[in-house]
Amino acid sequence: MSEHIHNLHIFNGAARPRHKKTWFLWAMLLPLFLLYAPLAAPASEPAQRLVILGDSLTAGYGLTETEAFPARLEAYLRQLGHAVKVEGAGVSGDTTAGGLARLDWSVGEDADAVIVELGGNDALRGLSPALTQENLGRIVGQLRARGVPVLLAGMWAPPNMGRDYADAFNAVYPRVAEEYDVPLYPFFLDGVAADPRFNQADMIHPNAAGVEIIVERIAPYVIALLELG
Repeated sequence: MSEHIHNLHIFNGAARPRHKKTWFLWAMLLPLFLLYAPLAAPASEPAQRLVILGDSLTAGYGLTETEAFPARLEAYLRQLGHAVKVEGAGVSGDTTAGGLARLDWSVGEDADAVIVELGGNDALRGLSPALTQENLGRIVGQLRARGVPVLLAGMWAPPNMGRDYADAFNAVYPRVAEEYDVPLYPFFLDGVAADPRFNQADMIHPNAAGVEIIVERIAPYVIALLELG
């Protein structure tokens, strides 16, 4: 350390080599180093853009933005080493008809993959399962026609709608997934539904702890989806 200090002298408040040849060589090479150094750094992997077309369950009803499903899913995937940007396109109260109507402007052409999470409000309103199936089919079909990989998140009808309605509604998602050859996550609220520990007071919308469970359970399906993008 002392030998290095003795070999320097102060010029206008800055240290520079005492030997003129060394100083000249250093001054000539530094601009070249600064020019080419960024080229030597490895390029970061571009993030995939994952859009979630959904309703209040993915819009984060009753939660902060950082607690909502899109933000928690992105954080979870990035923690696992996946370069992804999750964009929430959820609208509270939206039905499958509403999702279909706004599909083109909710899911831009630069989307690499899409999760479709719609239908819960159809069931709560007692809408025809046949209409729900038609709307979901058109949504998934249009996305597939654009070459966008799709994960269909299933929903179950609430028990108060009766057995016949529930059977007809619950069968919609497997049919759409099979018809359009897309992966199906059978029940978006798996592990959370009807459990007061993981739901808000309305027992419909998950709380922050419930979102974490949903993220962990759906993540393997999402990772497989991103591999298709």
